[in-house]
Amino acid sequence: DIDANGIVNVSAKDKATNKEQTIRIQASGGLSDEDIEQMVQDAEANSEADKQRRESVEARNNADGLIYTTEKTMAEHGESLSDEDKSAIETAIADLKAAIEPEDADPADITAKTEILAQAAQKLGEALYKAQQEEAAAAGDAGMGDMGPDAGG
Repeated sequence: DIDANGIVNVSAKDKATNKEQTIRIQASGGLSDEDIEQMVQDAEANSEADKQRRESVEARNNADGLIYTTEKTMAEHGESLSDEDKSAIETAIADLKAAIEPEDADPADITAKTEILAQAAQKLGEALYKAQQEEAAAAGDAGMGDMGPDAGG
């Protein structure tokens, strides 16, 4: 058992002899002020590296997410794009994948190439929107049938 002060009490009983042994483990002391100061200095020294690592991971995650959604949307609706737009998106995806490949990739480079892909992917969104509008218009026209100003009623 460990109590609130971090003291460990262990007991064991030999079933054959019915003898019990107990041991108490207690820290001999905490950290010295010098140890604590050293830990604080180490933490401060590593904070910039931690910040850069976090930025890199965030940029990489954003890029991965955009690549995934763009590739998925391209697979489902890529036929509504012009060959030029499709090529631009595929090139932007390839460039972004190459940017996130190295372990020590520059977060600024990843972010810049993510923006390029996002701009290229807007064409895909525009094409989808246009296709949906055309489908809605076609469905609306077909639903009118014989109804018009001269329809009897």
